[in-house]
Amino acid sequence: MAVRATVSRFPLDADAQEAGGLPWGITVTPFATTDENGNPPAYGSNGHLLPRCENCWAYFNTYCDLEQWAWSCSLCGTVNGLSSQDSARYSNPQSCAEMMSSFIDLEMLVDGSEEEAMQARPVYVAAVDLSSSEEFLELIKSALLAALEALGPGSLFGLATFSHKIGLYDVQGPIPVVKNIFIPPDADGTLQIELEDAMPLSSFLAPVETCKDRIASALETLKPTTSWERTPAAGQGLDGLLLGGRGFGVPMEALINYLGSEYGNTFALARVFAFLSGPPDYGAGQLDTRRYGEQYASKREDADRALLPPQTPFYKDLAAVAVQSGVCVDIFAVTNEYTDLASLKFLSIESGGSLFLYSNTDDSTLPQDMYRMLSRPYAFGCVLRLRTSSEFKHSRSYGHFFADPQYENVQHIICCDSYATYAYDFDFPGTDGFSRHASDPPVLQIAFQYTVVVPPEELASVELISSSRHSLKRRIRIRTLQYGTAGNINELYDSVDSEVVLSILVHKVISASLEEGVREGRMLLHDWLVILTAQFNDACKLVHYGNGNLTSYQIDVAFTQYPQLQPLPRLVFALLRNPLLWFHEEGVHPDYRIYLQCLFSALEPSSLHRSVYPVLESYATPDKQAYPRHSLSRAALITSGSPIFFLDAFTTLIVYYSSTADPTLPFPPPHDCQLRTTINKLKQERSITPKLIFIRGGQDDASLFENYLIEEQDVDGSGLTSARGFVSFLEEISLSVSEHMKT
Repeated sequence: MAVRATVSRFPLDADAQEAGGLPWGITVTPFATTDENGNPPAYGSNGHLLPRCENCWAYFNTYCDLEQWAWSCSLCGTVNGLSSQDSARYSNPQSCAEMMSSFIDLEMLVDGSEEEAMQARPVYVAAVDLSSSEEFLELIKSALLAALEALGPGSLFGLATFSHKIGLYDVQGPIPVVKNIFIPPDADGTLQIELEDAMPLSSFLAPVETCKDRIASALETLKPTTSWERTPAAGQGLDGLLLGGRGFGVPMEALINYLGSEYGNTFALARVFAFLSGPPDYGAGQLDTRRYGEQYASKREDADRALLPPQTPFYKDLAAVAVQSGVCVDIFAVTNEYTDLASLKFLSIESGGSLFLYSNTDDSTLPQDMYRMLSRPYAFGCVLRLRTSSEFKHSRSYGHFFADPQYENVQHIICCDSYATYAYDFDFPGTDGFSRHASDPPVLQIAFQYTVVVPPEELASVELISSSRHSLKRRIRIRTLQYGTAGNINELYDSVDSEVVLSILVHKVISASLEEGVREGRMLLHDWLVILTAQFNDACKLVHYGNGNLTSYQIDVAFTQYPQLQPLPRLVFALLRNPLLWFHEEGVHPDYRIYLQCLFSALEPSSLHRSVYPVLESYATPDKQAYPRHSLSRAALITSGSPIFFLDAFTTLIVYYSSTADPTLPFPPPHDCQLRTTINKLKQERSITPKLIFIRGGQDDASLFENYLIEEQDVDGSGLTSARGFVSFLEEISLSVSEHMKT
């Protein structure tokens, strides 16, 4: 569980928080195997026996004062009694994890563990769009073959297709059998027959270890529906004849209900992989994609604001059904056609899944992403709870979860991997603030309860028994943190983590964009930097007042005295240049913007930093690094004199050889060199597969690399190299700051 704060020393009170001008909050990556410093938790058992405070329900931890028969809560100060069993246990501190570390991971008792061996079997279902092309289906076949290699023994796999009909495959016999159910074309239509009646679930879900070859054979039979079978006009053909289209809402709803009937019996979590090649245009859940064209042509309405909200609640409501049914949906859209991901995204992100967008089939990393996603461990049925000491409170949460309808500050996460990150804002409930005494510091406790599937071989090695079944383990991971307080503004600014500040800002900007439009999101970001810079200059006494008026000033927009603040102007500039905040008329595809919203709001801070402001390194040779960090400008390239540059933009990795590089340098870099080792390590650590591109300056088209050199680009988005750019942006901020301070 990695936890990072925007400031490692908290503001003393509401006035200090306001004067600092910085967001105050944390990011949490709950299923990360270590903390932010690489330290693992202390593991133990009997999590259900861990003492809890009678007042605030916080868990006992190493910061609590312990006596023989009582303990004082480190969050609220309440004195709690200690049972004789706990007293005996804690008399030997080395015997229990909670006495050894403030970061613990404990196994909990699960009722009926014998009966749950069957329900522990992981279930995976692929739902494939047949209203597509041969190229699309070839890519999906490759992706699913990669997925089958990643699935462990004991997994169950089902194959379904959708178009104007739903296809269910039984691959357990010698020849694949498909049963088709036609989808009603009406927007409020429902199936005439339940999927269970068409094919029993036990026939649909095949064991991977015995049916892998048969599943592969079934995939080879997939063919796109022909043009005479379907029409894009939501099923309306010549003379009103009903033809096929792309029904998506009905198949998803039917599959979720189909699987949900066995939730808790056959499985504990089912994952549905939905592969889309375009917008749903048939049956319930169909989307009207004409709004994209209308907004593009219209000048009377804010297109940026109109294309961000969903046009129907259908998929958000369906996500709630998926959650109740124990089904997590991942959506893989392979299209450059407007598909209205603004409406579809809820089905994935609110059911614990992910949203992937690939603009074409040619260079898609879908097979690698599928294998990577299914190879890494994940937790499910998760509950995340944040508690604070009484002087401060959590004011807002961000991330792909759904809030508990009954309990405050409790979030449910259906499926969570080791990369998934969430964020919280803090605030003061009153004017008192924190104590100035070091003996009473701010305390934060994060509890993460989750379930994992333990494979048979791992269970056998742990419990020394032979087993062919998976087992469920319920665990609780608890992290308790104490923070210092900043005695003055200098200490506050010295403790800033700019990457976490960026994370909180991105969440706020996305929220503002969704609620008020992209223009409002850009204004919020710009105004925040102006106010921060003004308050910084005021707090550091860099401006002077005479007779109550501003008489002389030299605005410091680069935060020259504070290295921790110095990255912020560049990060804000880069974020304003990111397609996330491009205006509609700049040519950003609305689906790509939605994809970036979903991606950015789940990334941990270092990955998000690379996505917004890529890391640019230089190499003297493929085996020798020259400089670890350059600004994103042509001037930096020229002055460095290095022949090789490596750019890491998180989703894209570019190796660029300058036009003046020695022609004897090997191109592309050899597989056994230091640069390749760095690239392979980065690819291995990523949550998604980055594209690797090699460019030789003077011979290849270098525009892809040059587009990342944003510091000479105008922040308004012209993209043309000019004298304007980051320098002129700072000048404009300086003018805005002086105007702000005058008023």
